[in-house]
Amino acid sequence: MTTQPTSVKIAYLGGGSRYWARGLMAELAQTPRLTGHIDLYDLDHRAAARNVAVGAAVFGRPEARTRFTVRATRRLADALRGADFVVCSIEPGPVRLRHADLVIPARHGILQPVGDTTGPGGILRALRAIPTFREFGAAIAAHCPRAWVINYTNPMTLCTAALRSAAPGLRALGCCHEVFHTQSRLAGLVAEWFGVPRPPRQEIRVDLSGVNHFTWVTAATWRGRDLLGPLRRTVDAAGFFRFRAAFARRNRAQERWFTSAGLIACDLFRRFGALGAAGDRHLAEFVPWYLGSEAELLRWGAVLTPYSWRLRRTRLKDLPPEHYARTPLAPTDEEGVVQMEALLGLGDLDTNVNLPNTGQAPDLPLGAVVETNAQFRRGRLTPLPARPLPAGARALVRRVMDVQQLTLAAALARDVDLAFQAVLADPLVRLSPDEAWRMFRAMLRATRAALPGWRIP
Repeated sequence: MTTQPTSVKIAYLGGGSRYWARGLMAELAQTPRLTGHIDLYDLDHRAAARNVAVGAAVFGRPEARTRFTVRATRRLADALRGADFVVCSIEPGPVRLRHADLVIPARHGILQPVGDTTGPGGILRALRAIPTFREFGAAIAAHCPRAWVINYTNPMTLCTAALRSAAPGLRALGCCHEVFHTQSRLAGLVAEWFGVPRPPRQEIRVDLSGVNHFTWVTAATWRGRDLLGPLRRTVDAAGFFRFRAAFARRNRAQERWFTSAGLIACDLFRRFGALGAAGDRHLAEFVPWYLGSEAELLRWGAVLTPYSWRLRRTRLKDLPPEHYARTPLAPTDEEGVVQMEALLGLGDLDTNVNLPNTGQAPDLPLGAVVETNAQFRRGRLTPLPARPLPAGARALVRRVMDVQQLTLAAALARDVDLAFQAVLADPLVRLSPDEAWRMFRAMLRATRAALPGWRIP
């Protein structure tokens, strides 16, 4: 007996995306369990319209296992009306605004490999993004209040918090693949340690806590076998932390910006007793000691992603829809589709997401958005209890959470003084208050057009 697919409507906010929107459509094309309609909404309506043609090419492929109709809408309300799922994946302002996030702080000696979550760049990006996500949250509450809202936009923690602050009953969660990469690295080590074929990363069970991009693994197992004990012996071996500058320079020369040696994650494990569960480029931004200079970052095997490359990437010629009619459909490591299926009762899923702390992280502030394991079941998303963090790791995380709360409050009130307090409190900012103010004022002035309602001196 053939089971009929479940019909859903998906509203995609940021539907002009070249990567995330197209990736979601490719993932949907590979499941026979869902069908329905996708509405793409984007301030750049022409970009969303291009993705309509991409969607037709993807779902029109002979090997596609389902069909979705796709359209671009000019009004947010039209995209949201009747949606079962809302996906948020936007760039908070044109990419050229990242100049203020990255280049201006660098002039003051503050290096940020990514600059989208923490540090001065992450704070400024949050000030741009939070009002938009408040608007999204209010509109979702008005037009599809029972929809599940899946956010991919950074800063993940604050965008997810902004959605829920607009409508406390909103069923919003943040999804990030950084923990998946940690599981994959551990899976490679399992093969080495136990002489077995490399297992899928889903077999690596991790207990985790913290905030997005500053997440920590406090326990890890594979088929009941402890993994942190063998990891401790591996990192304690002579030569493990040898300089990786040559490796990093090769990556920089080849523009492999997202590749790193994983040493920073392991150094956090060595010093604090919990494994960093994000890429080294992200982890380095939450503490000052890996980013004293570019040479220091290279020593750890990681590189800065330059603003010039980000800007150049936006100017690359877009691939025609015909490309997507020819490119084979391949699975990715994203979980948006399987999350939807689990919430519809089409399978169970346990994975990591970003949700408000209702007690699952007992040593972190209640109500703040944390990275947590959770169960996806029919109509339910249940956070799972986490072990307390080691004392040192907890101290680092709580400071970051305090800065995030200051940033959220500043964005909601459009308060420059409060935003500057967040900058001063951020671990990366080791400037005198006067120099920090000159930097931050320049950042604000450079992005004034994206900060309506702010009184910028």
